[in-house]
Amino acid sequence: MDTQYITLEQWRALIAVVDTGGYAQAAEKLHKSQSSVTYAVQKIESLLGVKAFEIQGRKAILTPTGQFLYRRARALLEESASLERAARRLSAGWEAEIRIAAEIIFPTWLMLHCLGRLSEESPHTRVELIESVLGGTTEALLAGQVDMAITGMVPPGFLGMPLMRLRFIPVASPDHPLHQLGRPLTMEDFRHHRHLVVRESGTRRDTRTMLDTAQRWTVSNSATSIEAVRMGYGFAWMPEEKIRDELHAGSLKPLALRDGGERFAQLYLVLADPDSAGPGTRRLAEIVREAVQTECVRYREEAGA
Repeated sequence: MDTQYITLEQWRALIAVVDTGGYAQAAEKLHKSQSSVTYAVQKIESLLGVKAFEIQGRKAILTPTGQFLYRRARALLEESASLERAARRLSAGWEAEIRIAAEIIFPTWLMLHCLGRLSEESPHTRVELIESVLGGTTEALLAGQVDMAITGMVPPGFLGMPLMRLRFIPVASPDHPLHQLGRPLTMEDFRHHRHLVVRESGTRRDTRTMLDTAQRWTVSNSATSIEAVRMGYGFAWMPEEKIRDELHAGSLKPLALRDGGERFAQLYLVLADPDSAGPGTRRLAEIVREAVQTECVRYREEAGA
């Protein structure tokens, strides 16, 4: 008995019609003729005995059955793509490229140290590093844009391994007026000075902050925030290990708060797809865990923390 099956290309045609809003647009996106796209969708309807679209004016509108097929087809293609990526990685050995999203509060010096160790073991593996903030890291995972992430929030459906606990302290330049008050500070003292904040990198940004001040500069890069504070333009809460060089050099100085002089944030290491993670991604994850356990402990000992 000759059994016919729906191909991935036919499912891809149906998805393209929905995403682009019509057969002509789908054909352009897929670089195919409009007749071939129409035939692919009709073949799905014929083989399943259903109606996926109904024509309203010049638009093809999904039927309730079509909506179900569309959702399942997207899941099918995503799973197929994941399987192909895993197969390529297994056949090629180490990956040609590793994509990472890391919260900007993760120490830059530590990330570069880890990438340096990886390059010694696999010099031809390319690395794409996304330095993200809060929701931006989560979005990169959910969109399948990265192979691993260092994040403060583990999205539903992912597994996170506790990586490190960061200590945040308020800092300003040594000449900042807050350092001249000569007494332990209160949150009310902060409200009269400029607060430096790093913007969330996700599309759904939360613009709220834990401290409402009369003046605020919001920047998109932690290096800009550090430099602005160093130059005396305001104060900021910063991860102690990220600014260790500035603290050691004295260009940034901790502000002495009467109460609540420190905050903490937990970071997690997340593999986007543990089952299909390549050897390079797994090795980098090992390097990061090892570096956190050795380098950060060594720094705290040297700093007398």
